[in-house]
Amino acid sequence: MNYKLLGQSGLRVSELSLGTMGFGTEWKWGADKEKSQQIFETYAKAGGNFIDTANRYTEGTSEKFVGDFIAKDRDHFVLATKYSLRDRSGDLNFAGNHRKNMMRSVKESLWRLNTDYIDVLWVHIWDSWTPTEEILKGLEDLISRGMVHYIGISDTPAWVVSQANTMAQLRGWSQFIGLQIEYSLLQRTVEAELMPMAKAFGMTVTPWAPLAGGALTGKYLKGEKGRLPESSARLGDRSTLITKKVVEIADQLGVTASQVAINWTRQGKNQSMIPIVGATKASQMEDVLGCLKFELPPSAIQELNEVSKIELPFPHKFFQEAGVIDVLYGGMKDQMKDSRF
Repeated sequence: MNYKLLGQSGLRVSELSLGTMGFGTEWKWGADKEKSQQIFETYAKAGGNFIDTANRYTEGTSEKFVGDFIAKDRDHFVLATKYSLRDRSGDLNFAGNHRKNMMRSVKESLWRLNTDYIDVLWVHIWDSWTPTEEILKGLEDLISRGMVHYIGISDTPAWVVSQANTMAQLRGWSQFIGLQIEYSLLQRTVEAELMPMAKAFGMTVTPWAPLAGGALTGKYLKGEKGRLPESSARLGDRSTLITKKVVEIADQLGVTASQVAINWTRQGKNQSMIPIVGATKASQMEDVLGCLKFELPPSAIQELNEVSKIELPFPHKFFQEAGVIDVLYGGMKDQMKDSRF
């Protein structure tokens, strides 16, 4: 395992993050404590130190398991959890981005994790109601108290993240150093706004679902059952075409489809990227870790890019029109060499 700095910080994290949404069986799937510990130990023995959980995962069981697993060497691990999603139904103040829920949720996460501090606290999902300033000030207060060390943001529009980091910079508050988004060969729409925004602010992207809920492993092509409903977009004609290409390249390279799909995510777009990888069996984690032993050749990346390409929205598609390029750059764009891009 190699390591990277997380965003514009000095925090050292492993090049894969362990996703623990499946630690616990409260959601009628996942792994019990014994199997969860086997997954955790497989990851840790490979050098992994970046653990991802959340207050909502398996009704809090994920945080409890993680707290137990890291207790013997707490300071070694970079522990990331999230707040925003509900801990109680039927009560608006037990969910959302606002300060009241933030403080309560973090306090309860610390208790479940059996720790005094959280290394990285993620805003889980933007609720569209809470003022950006309120969120940032609350997070800054948690940092000043030593309860949280760094902050990141997940599943939020690019304009909101840009507003927040700019506001934080101007006021001398902590900025978001990481962006957590769904990103895989089956989900590339984030390439239009979110990923360029993250690069501009020096944020590390930590993609969730790099295997698209297991679809990119190729198991559904073989008729295996899984958690995805038959109506899922991850199982449509486009997804099948992309997955077949992943399997084809995996066969050519002598590796697994999972390893190909994750490496496409790891190697993509020339920016800091740390995929979040989960498992419900230790053998699955061993398979995933195999992606660290090789890199995809440029030809394979090009094939995968082509089969999974998306139509960019306005104005990005507009920028690529020949007439626009001609009048915008005076017909000399190809003669301009700019080292910044």
